[in-house]
Amino acid sequence: MDKVILAMKSNQKFNIELSAHSDSKGSDAYNLKLSQQRAESSKKYIISKGINADRIVAKGYGESKLLNNCGNDVKCSDDEHAVNRRLEFKLNFTK
Repeated sequence: MDKVILAMKSNQKFNIELSAHSDSKGSDAYNLKLSQQRAESSKKYIISKGINADRIVAKGYGESKLLNNCGNDVKCSDDEHAVNRRLEFKLNFTK
């Protein structure tokens, strides 16, 4: 995350979307809330390093965008579930 902050300080011509994701353990509603909290926490960290809040969108997707087949009621290993717990950065460049 610190590399993203450094890039944002060096270049004012882009904003970011923080997309937080969870695994399928727990209820869908819980995972959506958890991922939104993760996104907001990441946003707060970036803001604390001097980046304007207007340049950051925080979005939690819960378990709606899994990278593998480890959905509800699918038996998966802890490592397989871990793949789905992630934070993605989308750079949006302005003109």
